[in-house]
Amino acid sequence: MQKEVLERSNGNCEICGASGKVSVIQVEPFQGIGADEYAALCDTCASQYAGTAESNSSHWRCLNDAMWSEVPAVKVIAYRMLNRLKSEGWPQDLLDMFYADDEVMAWAKAGVRDENTPVHTDSNGVELQNGDTVVLIKDLDVKGANFTAKRGTAVRNIKLVHDNHEHIEGKVNGQGIVILTKYVKK
Repeated sequence: MQKEVLERSNGNCEICGASGKVSVIQVEPFQGIGADEYAALCDTCASQYAGTAESNSSHWRCLNDAMWSEVPAVKVIAYRMLNRLKSEGWPQDLLDMFYADDEVMAWAKAGVRDENTPVHTDSNGVELQNGDTVVLIKDLDVKGANFTAKRGTAVRNIKLVHDNHEHIEGKVNGQGIVILTKYVKK
């Protein structure tokens, strides 16, 4: 797939058009549609889309062109970034013009969080994800077990409790426990 995507993009970022080093990423949730679910992104687009770097709204002005791409994965990324940046004002205008067929639009919306959906956040307000490692910020008596989880204990590979945004699951001393998010930090 990587070779096919790089040929399609001519080695350029399919979002901003930057030439040079690009990475081929698969856009989740996976659709099983081959190369059309992959996009070639420069480091700037890839890191900001993944959320590992702060979004620079001026960089994303390129979405004005990218949103009209014939490549479904590129349209999905454009839609999701426009939604993420819509508080800036100008992205809302582009969202009003955005067009995609029903399947691509459903795919794009599957990766956009509803503003009314609660988010799991740690004691500092940092968003938590499945698989994160957190540290306890206070001693916690573990109900049903005969030990206290000490402050500073790392809890690796947490799982979010989907029906309660204030709870996560993890293992401490080999024991699976439920922890309140207000007692952890990422």
